[in-house]
Amino acid sequence: MSIEAKFRKLGTDNAPGQEVRQSASGLEALMRGEPLEGRPVDFSHGNVDAHEPTPGAFDLFSAGVSAGAVQAYTEYRGDMGIRELLAPRLAAFTGAPVDARDGLIITPGTQGALFLAVAATVARGDKVAIVQPDYFANRKLVEFFEGEMVPVQLDHVSAGETRAGLDLTGLEDAFKAGAKVFLFSNPNNPAGVVYSAEEIGRIAALASRYGATVIADQLYSRLRYAGASYTHLRAQAIDAENVVTIMGPSKTESLSGYRLGVAFGSTAIIARMEKLQAIVSLRAAGYSQAVLRGWFDEAPGWMEDRIAQHQAIRDDLLRVLRGCEGVFARTPQAGSYLFPRMPKLVVAPADFVRILRLQAGVVVTPGTEFSPHTADSVRLNFSQDHAAAVAAAERMVALVERYRA
Repeated sequence: MSIEAKFRKLGTDNAPGQEVRQSASGLEALMRGEPLEGRPVDFSHGNVDAHEPTPGAFDLFSAGVSAGAVQAYTEYRGDMGIRELLAPRLAAFTGAPVDARDGLIITPGTQGALFLAVAATVARGDKVAIVQPDYFANRKLVEFFEGEMVPVQLDHVSAGETRAGLDLTGLEDAFKAGAKVFLFSNPNNPAGVVYSAEEIGRIAALASRYGATVIADQLYSRLRYAGASYTHLRAQAIDAENVVTIMGPSKTESLSGYRLGVAFGSTAIIARMEKLQAIVSLRAAGYSQAVLRGWFDEAPGWMEDRIAQHQAIRDDLLRVLRGCEGVFARTPQAGSYLFPRMPKLVVAPADFVRILRLQAGVVVTPGTEFSPHTADSVRLNFSQDHAAAVAAAERMVALVERYRA
């Protein structure tokens, strides 16, 4: 693969914050009616002004700045004192021990952790099992490192309310075909579904049987709604050296601006990740690392309030979307994403996404970012101002009616 081809596959036109670079060329002939008035809402990412960072985060950051060089120049894998604070908290949350010294690394965001984890496990020609639909960077990273994707389907539409809908037979077929890495998000991004205990147990059993490494992106695993149970893969009967778990405080805790993530698990893989981080970014921003001292140590009731706020927005958006004939939207069990499927329109889905931005001031992420099979869906991050999000969903529905086939 040429260097030009490799970077063409990393298209960022629909990445959060990049929509301003999209051209309106060619849409004039397709657009109907006048623009709809309303406060613009960018559903491509969460709104940290609507949901403020955890209390005390800036004070911890300031303390890191005051500490000076000792905080600025940590080990490449992060400040040891902070890792020693985090390890028991993460162990208690996930149900399995975390080795602070050798099995935990602090990274520049969970995106940085994901990059390092894939780079540490995938070489040219390696087969990697990837869920469709799932987080858009998974595919791009495997392609960038010249691995071979083996898609495994997630039928979140037909799975009911108790399963995520993973094709477990398809996963075993991927392992039989030679896939040595399985990469997935739980809760699923974009659909917000949570893998059942049965599904996680089967993933663990299959990975163990075929000697595969599993990278589990659990970024939203704290933001779980009423009735949703959660099973941590690393606490199942699976070799600890074959699992890397990725988490971070950027979403639920609204700390995205500090660019913090963690990866923990396999000591061998974490060691490789540190070696790569040493030549990519050296370390997660030293002063920002100090903010992690408050992670999993929020005031009593804070997390419950944050979940309740998001659940209320989720429910109101579902009410608006489901009031539009032909729209299907499964109720997310966790996280802040909705992945509604649109009815047939007179314009192509990609054009509708651009029209929605231009005529309604509503930015969404097209479903094709997550799977080639979900072109008729869009992803909404509903971590927004409640009233503005509902009004934006109403404008979206109005345009669906305007462009209905």
